[in-house]
Amino acid sequence: MAIEVHPTIVKSLRWFSEDDTRAFAQALAQQVQSAGPELNASIHLRGDLGAGKTTLVRYLLKALGVEGRIKSPTYAVVEPYSVSGPDAQPLNPIHISHFDFYRFNDPDEWEEAGFREIFASPGLKLVEWPEKAGQHLPAADLVLAIELADADERRVSVHALTPAGAWLLKA
Repeated sequence: MAIEVHPTIVKSLRWFSEDDTRAFAQALAQQVQSAGPELNASIHLRGDLGAGKTTLVRYLLKALGVEGRIKSPTYAVVEPYSVSGPDAQPLNPIHISHFDFYRFNDPDEWEEAGFREIFASPGLKLVEWPEKAGQHLPAADLVLAIELADADERRVSVHALTPAGAWLLKA
């Protein structure tokens, strides 16, 4: 029997340009930075191909201080990052894992890949195509559903499903 999770907070946004996406990512990055290395949260990104999921993640990672090229984990499945926390101590980083399950053909691939440990550890988990991992994937704290309205507009619904998600959404 499945248990339904009802969002504690739902916000509807409209992004008319990449600047809007960048601004949202920068605000979210401030919340992540203020939490520091103790942060343990999962953000699921839903949307069709080309909706802007990876673009949002790239802006978020840049705003968190990731330098250089940020690769899509479509083939690698996960790309790990570490950034300085609010105290800017390199020995006390915030760990971030960017997942893309688009190429999964079977949800059991999640279990076989050994991702349970990453999701159990502190850090920020950014998950594209979470539905491809099925019931193996732990529940999200925050879900962003990005819908392409037209070439210049994205409709975004943000669902905070846990207190951690609600706290991140304060951004």
